Amino acid sequence: MKYLYLLLMLTFCSITHGQSIIGQWETYDDETQAKKALIEIYEKNNLFFAKIVKSYSSEKDAVCENCKGTKKGKPINGLVIIENIKKDGDEFNSGTILDPENGKIYKCYLELVDNYKLKVRGYLGLSLFGRTQYWIRKE
Repeated sequence: MKYLYLLLMLTFCSITHGQSIIGQWETYDDETQAKKALIEIYEKNNLFFAKIVKSYSSEKDAVCENCKGTKKGKPINGLVIIENIKKDGDEFNSGTILDPENGKIYKCYLELVDNYKLKVRGYLGLSLFGRTQYWIRKE
């Protein structure tokens, strides 16, 4: 019986503490709740990044017209929109997020609500002034 209890505890701990933001996530329009994009979050050099794998709301060959610098005119599909996120306890922060619709870059933090829901917050200055979205893990 002790071994069964230990096995259950180890399984529970690995499930709750082993959750990762890495993977593919679907985003939805804030107003219509229509599926907007498929995003892939990946890790590189202990930092997290996200790119648009597929945009459902723009044309296949759409480019980021409003972006600045090296991202101006780049295809939406494949565009890196989250950069340099650091893991900090249960949050992932200190990075930036790009809104390809207006080309603006905001501070960003991510928080895994559960293994299937990711809180994404983009903000200016203090985190009080911004927008929160919830992304759903693609199965």
